[in-house]
Amino acid sequence: MLADLKFYLALFLRRLHYFLVVAIAVSSVGVTIAYTLPPVYEAEARLLVESPQIPGNLARSTVQASASEILGIIRQRLLTRANMLEIAREFEVFQNDRNMSPDAIVAGMRSRISMRLPRSRDAAAFVSISFQADSGPLSARIANELVTRVLEQNVSLRKAAAGETLGFFEREVERLDRELADQGQEILEFKLRNQNALPDSLNFRRSRLASLQERLVQTERQLVSLNDRRARLQEMYERNGSAFFDAEKGLTPDQKRLRELQNSLSSARAIYSDQNPRIEFLRRQIDVLEEKIMEAQSAGLAASENALTPFEIQMEDLQAQMDLLTEQKASIETQLEDLEKTIQATPANAVTLGTLERDYENLRIQYNQATADLAAARTGDQIEAQSRGQRISVIEQAVAPNKPTSPNRGRIAAAGVGGGIFAGIGLIALLELLNSSIRRPADLRNQLGINPFVTIPYIRTRKQLLVRRAIIGVAILIAAIGIPGILFYVDQNVMPMDMLLDQIAEKSGLSDILVRLGLSL
Repeated sequence: MLADLKFYLALFLRRLHYFLVVAIAVSSVGVTIAYTLPPVYEAEARLLVESPQIPGNLARSTVQASASEILGIIRQRLLTRANMLEIAREFEVFQNDRNMSPDAIVAGMRSRISMRLPRSRDAAAFVSISFQADSGPLSARIANELVTRVLEQNVSLRKAAAGETLGFFEREVERLDRELADQGQEILEFKLRNQNALPDSLNFRRSRLASLQERLVQTERQLVSLNDRRARLQEMYERNGSAFFDAEKGLTPDQKRLRELQNSLSSARAIYSDQNPRIEFLRRQIDVLEEKIMEAQSAGLAASENALTPFEIQMEDLQAQMDLLTEQKASIETQLEDLEKTIQATPANAVTLGTLERDYENLRIQYNQATADLAAARTGDQIEAQSRGQRISVIEQAVAPNKPTSPNRGRIAAAGVGGGIFAGIGLIALLELLNSSIRRPADLRNQLGINPFVTIPYIRTRKQLLVRRAIIGVAILIAAIGIPGILFYVDQNVMPMDMLLDQIAEKSGLSDILVRLGLSL
């Protein structure tokens, strides 16, 4: 065991130059990076997400997004390419930005901005925004600019959301109002087209139908009766001639009155004497009527030739009554036919009208709901316009830091030195694992089964020793001086060391691993 330790120690000392070259190279890289990284000043501002100032049971804002959701949207809008380029050029974040591509500027800006959002779901939550810059005042100015943009984005986002909600319900109320008016007009036109066949007048039309049917039966009976009477008159006239008619039927009213007075006079003579005043009165009336009748008969003698007989007068009267009843019957039948059509069309009209009224009622319910929602949207819009809803306020402005927050140069240098030592030891261990040659008597015994009497080491000449030492010295000088010099030149003339490390990490995929681990360069 002790022999093995001595052998490995001797082997390490023999390969010490490898260890030194690798350890010095890695350590010099780490130390150079530690002291060439620019100082980073980080200024931080704190914001407070306040709960709505008006209770939700009294008036509610129409912006129902949570604080985390709104802040996430603001963060994405804040980190857009246009904003990053604008802020970088406005505040001259990068001194040699003319030599930098826009992609590099955007990536550098995004890596310097930190916006920590609240993870709790409480109404009030804190948000911190910080920016890393080469100087304290610059970091404070940009952090405050980011705060201003966050506040503006929050107000703009909430007002836009409330305005879009208000505009939507205004358009919806207008649309429903038009549809409601069109539906009402359609119902009105349908009722006007079918005003005699609507379901609300069905009972009235049925009762009227029964009444008309009864009138039709009565009219038919009257027609039958008049027709029978006319037939009997015709038959009796043909059988008996004009003698059938009473002479009184052909008399004028004056003649009838004269006949009545003569009858009254005859009856009075049977009771009274001729000198009775009543009889004298009746005689005078009879004389006056006789003179009047004589004058009328002499005046109408010429016209009597064209006068109708009593039979013809009665026949004409019956015919006129029958014509009138016939017209009434036709009118009643027409009314009955129309009523039957309207009664038959009423069920279909009732279904159609019910559909139209149901659609109208649905539209009315939607209109009432939309009107209520519009009122709520107007209230929510006023809440957001007056900043009475959920809002973000600044509780602490960013202040320029006096000391840089990063990098931790001592830790980076120590990590470089430690990494160089481990790399040198690892290289020697790797070379030993890859070397399978025989180097000591134990290897002869183990591999060939030979016991040597004596071993002679490899002896180098003086020239070989000098060449070997020169190569080792040059390698150590390159590792100790050349590599730091190259890195310093790249940092000063090509690309800052922090951006170079970011690009190397991004292209190698190391940045994604660090992000998943919650670390950063």
